[in-house]
Amino acid sequence: MLKLKYLFDNRDLAKMILENWEYDLSSLGMLDYYRISSNAVYPFQYNGQTRILRFSPVEEKDKNNLIGELDFIRYLRLKEYPALKTVVSKNNKEFMEISTPWGNYFAVVFERVLGNSLDNIDYTEEICRKHGRYLGKLHSLSSEYNPNKKFRWSYEDVLEWIEKELLSFPNEAIAKQEAKILKEYLSKLPKNDQVFGLIHYDFELDNVFYSQSTDTLSIIDFDDSMYHWYVMDIVQALDNIKEEIDCGDFSIMKENFIKGYREEFDISDEMLLRIPIFRRFANLYGYSRVLRSSAEIWDNEPEWLVDLRDKLRDAMEECSIFFGKPIE
Repeated sequence: MLKLKYLFDNRDLAKMILENWEYDLSSLGMLDYYRISSNAVYPFQYNGQTRILRFSPVEEKDKNNLIGELDFIRYLRLKEYPALKTVVSKNNKEFMEISTPWGNYFAVVFERVLGNSLDNIDYTEEICRKHGRYLGKLHSLSSEYNPNKKFRWSYEDVLEWIEKELLSFPNEAIAKQEAKILKEYLSKLPKNDQVFGLIHYDFELDNVFYSQSTDTLSIIDFDDSMYHWYVMDIVQALDNIKEEIDCGDFSIMKENFIKGYREEFDISDEMLLRIPIFRRFANLYGYSRVLRSSAEIWDNEPEWLVDLRDKLRDAMEECSIFFGKPIE
């Protein structure tokens, strides 16, 4: 999540960055449907086709991580996996670092994928199984992915980042303890191509799109990808399904998701038993990101920002329930 000061809609900034790509002038009204969280995302069109402009301040992102994200996407598309497609700029660049009056920004443009996100359709047991199968296929391809240089960061880098950020918050002793507990536990787990590799990290309903006309899924938003145990993606996906889908018996959905996953890639019952541990990693990472993002407070904040702070505080409280508890 970006620092809260970057969540304000800056239309002049968006238009200035967009000028680096071709676009239909008549589509600028689509910029009203922006979204800002971990990045600023603005839709537009070129030749009547919808595209997505994504940008973020240089100080909020690691350039190597961005390079690694785009390299992984190219690899997946080469293997005919339905990851989103980048669009080069007027200068034939896949991503750009752009100087603006508000500082320097990294920017990239993607084609809009087909269909609707899974949180906006009837999420049936069949779709759930397909959801799991596409994640299994992603991990199968990841297990064979061997870039010349590993640009994307790993769970170890994330834990180091967390510890560094927590130094600025002297009252976060329990969060610091949680980081040490997880660091020690995870250091002892096996790492091989069957259990560990580059994961999506955010394989949730709003990042997976279903096209009814082709009966296929497409995957977006690899911005949070990292080297981790594959089960981490399963944790995130299942937790999101449980939270967002009114499915009555979640155990049935979980069973379908795992079945679909195992149609493409193996996951041992032993690794699945460790789901609560990986959930603690996600909770600590999410907690630390929100803590950093919301640290600055200003006078006369708009109502939407005041409401957002309340929601973020509730989320942090929920994330921290198991902080500091020993892992059995």
